[in-house]
Amino acid sequence: MANGTQSRVFGNRAPEHVLILASGEKIRHMTIRPWMAAVSVCVVGALAIGYLGATSYLVIRDDLIGATMARQARMQHDYEDRISALRAQLDRITSRQLLDQQVVEQKVEKLLEQQNALFSRHGKLGSLLDRAEESGIVPSAGNSSSPASAYQAEGKDKQASVSHGLDAIEGLLSNHSAPADLGVANPLAYTPLRENLADRADRIFSKVTLSLKDIEKRQIVKIADLTTGASQTADAITSILRRTGVQVAAAPPTEPDPGIGGPYVQPQLFSDTFDTSLDDLDSALNRLESVRDVARELPFGNPAPGRSVTSRFGNRMDPFVGRLALHAGIDFQAETGDDVKSTGAGKVVVAGPSAGYGNLVEIDHGQGITTRYGHMSRILVRAGETVAPGEVIGRAGSTGRSTGPHVHYEVRRDGSPVDPVHFLNAGMKLYNYLN
Repeated sequence: MANGTQSRVFGNRAPEHVLILASGEKIRHMTIRPWMAAVSVCVVGALAIGYLGATSYLVIRDDLIGATMARQARMQHDYEDRISALRAQLDRITSRQLLDQQVVEQKVEKLLEQQNALFSRHGKLGSLLDRAEESGIVPSAGNSSSPASAYQAEGKDKQASVSHGLDAIEGLLSNHSAPADLGVANPLAYTPLRENLADRADRIFSKVTLSLKDIEKRQIVKIADLTTGASQTADAITSILRRTGVQVAAAPPTEPDPGIGGPYVQPQLFSDTFDTSLDDLDSALNRLESVRDVARELPFGNPAPGRSVTSRFGNRMDPFVGRLALHAGIDFQAETGDDVKSTGAGKVVVAGPSAGYGNLVEIDHGQGITTRYGHMSRILVRAGETVAPGEVIGRAGSTGRSTGPHVHYEVRRDGSPVDPVHFLNAGMKLYNYLN
């Protein structure tokens, strides 16, 4: 009954599914329970549903991937553009710095050329000013200093300006600030403005150049003043010489320039006016020295300094024959043995007894002018010797046709006697120009 009841309530059991796994002689049995099948089906279903859902989502939202890729491409392009812009800006800054560097180097090179020009000019100008000072040529009133000392002072100013400018620009090249001691009175005064390297170098270079130009103008005026003084002195000496019949070569006239031409070349750092002024001063000093040399060689001295004239040039009563006769010279009072001096440089052509002159010395001074010294008690030179102005050539006496000790002095031009007083007066006028 019990069996009958169980069969009616529960019925027959479903057969179990057994999974048999055989490996060689080993055999394994795995019973597949219903819940295991249900779990497997659920897992597979969940995976399928997830896969289908993800696939559907990616297919439906494919624009998200494209947008993300486009956004990344834009970001990359923007980054590359920014890098290019920064690189171009860096190139511009570098190019500007290189350009400024080149400009500054050109300014420094020009300043160095100016400094070299100053040094090359220093020798010629310094020697000319020394010659002017030795010649007694001084600037006009208001400048009591000597030309050479004034030039040295201005030369130091020029060198200081150039050196200061070089120091300032070298400071710029070294990225240093301008010197703090550049005051307002200094031509290189520094103004703290916002300016680049080239602008600051150009400003400093301009101020240095203006300073040098100002000094150069003052020097040109001074040189022109010295040239005028040398020309006037030479003209005065020439005028005095011509009054005595001595002809001195005049300054060559200035002739107009012939046809000129040629390619254009950059001008020199310093104006040609300065070099022309130097040439003019050189020519004026050469002419002055030439005229002075002529004047020093000619007989403008006194054969018996400090002695009075006892007989002048011209017709007089001859003391021996008692009738009118030409006295070809002048006589100076002297004691026997007093010095007789040459009145100019020249060559002795006669030194010995000569008729009425007694002991005679005759000197040739060139340009057809000779001097004679007679009645000497003793002759101290010989024919052929060269004598200097003021050199003692003998002793006063009373030899020859003479009434007492004195110095007989004659000046002859081309063998004809001329009044020695003209030469003595000219010598007194020339004294200030020759000493």
